[in-house]
Amino acid sequence: MGTGHFFWVIFYFASLCSASLANNAKINFREKEKKVLDQILGAGKYDARIRPSGLNGTENLPTYVYVNMFLRSISKIDDYKMEYSVQLTFREQWTDERLKFDDIQGRLKYLTLTEANRVWMPDLFFSNEKEGHFHNIIMPNVYIRIFPNGSVLYSIRISLTLACPMNLKLYPLDRQICSLRMASYGWTTNDLVFLWKEGDPVQVVKNLHLPRFTLEKFLTDYCNSKTNTGEYSCLKVDLLFKREFSYYLIQIYIPCCMLVIVSWVSFWLDQGAVPARVSLGVTTLLTMATQTSGINASLPPVSYTKAIDVWTGVCLTFVFGALLEFALVNYASRSDMHKENMKKKRRDLEQASIDAASDLLDTDSNATFAMKPLVRHPGDPLALEKLRQCEVHMQAPKRPNCCKTWLSKFPTRQCSRSKRIDVISRITFPLVFALFNLVYWSTYLFRDEEDETF
Repeated sequence: MGTGHFFWVIFYFASLCSASLANNAKINFREKEKKVLDQILGAGKYDARIRPSGLNGTENLPTYVYVNMFLRSISKIDDYKMEYSVQLTFREQWTDERLKFDDIQGRLKYLTLTEANRVWMPDLFFSNEKEGHFHNIIMPNVYIRIFPNGSVLYSIRISLTLACPMNLKLYPLDRQICSLRMASYGWTTNDLVFLWKEGDPVQVVKNLHLPRFTLEKFLTDYCNSKTNTGEYSCLKVDLLFKREFSYYLIQIYIPCCMLVIVSWVSFWLDQGAVPARVSLGVTTLLTMATQTSGINASLPPVSYTKAIDVWTGVCLTFVFGALLEFALVNYASRSDMHKENMKKKRRDLEQASIDAASDLLDTDSNATFAMKPLVRHPGDPLALEKLRQCEVHMQAPKRPNCCKTWLSKFPTRQCSRSKRIDVISRITFPLVFALFNLVYWSTYLFRDEEDETF
């Protein structure tokens, strides 16, 4: 009898377990989700026009919305338009007490919606946005998750073109701070407050690639604004971009240096090679002007002087100075030729007078030569005349000039000023250009970057 009773007890429990498993197998959780959604979002039960209550259902407190984002890419940073384009996944999270539901003992983790107009949404907008669009391929990249405790998570992928006012005084050795600002459009801080999510509110994709910039760091902050209609909650992200200098070194600085050095070749050409020196100077000047105009075409017309303007302006001045140097050399050469001609004429006249005097002596009627005494009396007029000639030709030695002594080492004639101008230019132009480079790079590379800190 005891054994039979034990058998029936086991059979009863087995029947209960099998019935329970059969009931669980028959539950359709997708159907449960539909019923829950109909229950909390049905007609006459939920009004998306009314904002949720404050913390713990308090009516007097504002609705707190926690924001975080994921930067997927930064496609461009435009210096001329002063804007940048970014693609991001934007998320908001808040609590709506009206959306609480039974999670069937933890079996329903959350409900998913794809229609944002079914629930109340914060009226957030990007205050420095120029253009923007949602992504709808293949399906709209947006979802809303409703959790059992009434918490709502809104996530969407968007692309934005945002304004970024830039200070280009140090271009192309500058750093720029571009902001992304989000604010409430209609709700004041008495009704709606945006907060950054604790932990890591902004995430950036790994191996972020930018054409001519490097994202050094970013900082989250608050930027609440007050107007005559009230105070509005605002969030911002400051992105610090450092411009990559290697591109500008290869495309601008090295070519400009090469043009300046090529313009110095005219100093080593003969002063009589007028076509070669003029064509070289004009060609380098026009090339440098074209380079400068091409650089300015990619930048906005600002009222202040940029670092690149200083560089191109000085390089253009050096090239123009090399062309003016040849004009001075040509003038000095013609002046030297004129002096040589005058000296030649003077020598010819002196030689003619000497020849005439010798002819008079040769035609003396006596045809005899008087013996000239070896010693002349002090009052002899011929002795006085010879003494004067010696005083003219034998001048007192002057004090040596260091510059003239150094310049005399070069293969130039003492009387040719044009040659001396070329020799001085060969030394002066490179030294002054090297000094300019020292001042320029020490000024812009080792500057105090107060405007580049947050």
